[in-house]
Amino acid sequence: MKPQSPLSEQIIYLVDDDEALRDSLVWLLESQGFKVEAFASAEAFLRVWRPEFNGCLLLDVRMPGMSGLELHERLRAHYCTLPVIFITGHGDVPMAVAALKKGAVDFIEKPFNDAELLRIVNQCLANEKESRARRRQDAEVSRRLDQLTQREREVLDLIIVGKLNKQIADVLGISIKTVEVHRARVMEKMAAQSLAELVQNVMAIEGGRQL
Repeated sequence: MKPQSPLSEQIIYLVDDDEALRDSLVWLLESQGFKVEAFASAEAFLRVWRPEFNGCLLLDVRMPGMSGLELHERLRAHYCTLPVIFITGHGDVPMAVAALKKGAVDFIEKPFNDAELLRIVNQCLANEKESRARRRQDAEVSRRLDQLTQREREVLDLIIVGKLNKQIADVLGISIKTVEVHRARVMEKMAAQSLAELVQNVMAIEGGRQL
């Protein structure tokens, strides 16, 4: 099945070779208002997957051909941001736990409880939406950082480490008035309403790295 929905819409991508289980899960999820797209194999999903997909991936561990674990590894190698929930049989639990260590979000064990499945999916979609919003914000902060002049970036670096205007002026060998002008331009270009917002936004994308 080829995805027909806008890429901005959250979709539950279901990959399982068991037709009866696929139909059951699609019915359950769609009855709760979710958009679902089902695939009979990992290979079929890979043929249509795009990095822009939003939502989550419900993935069977054991399938003919490429297994769910192999698909997960392939998607990780391509920096896929879709959260993955594994569907496992009893004997597959150790493999699912190993997958959690490699970035999977959760796993559900067959036969599963419908309410528990829906709880996990709801939480997964909420987290994915939040993560996507955070990535958009980080991308915008990065874009704004790139618009700063070299001197503005030097001033910003010193602001981030807690230097006062007078200290910044001493370090850069410029007047306090000039620092104030650069500081105002930094705040404007970064669209920051406060010093705290400025620091938080920049530190979020710097990942703790020294500026």
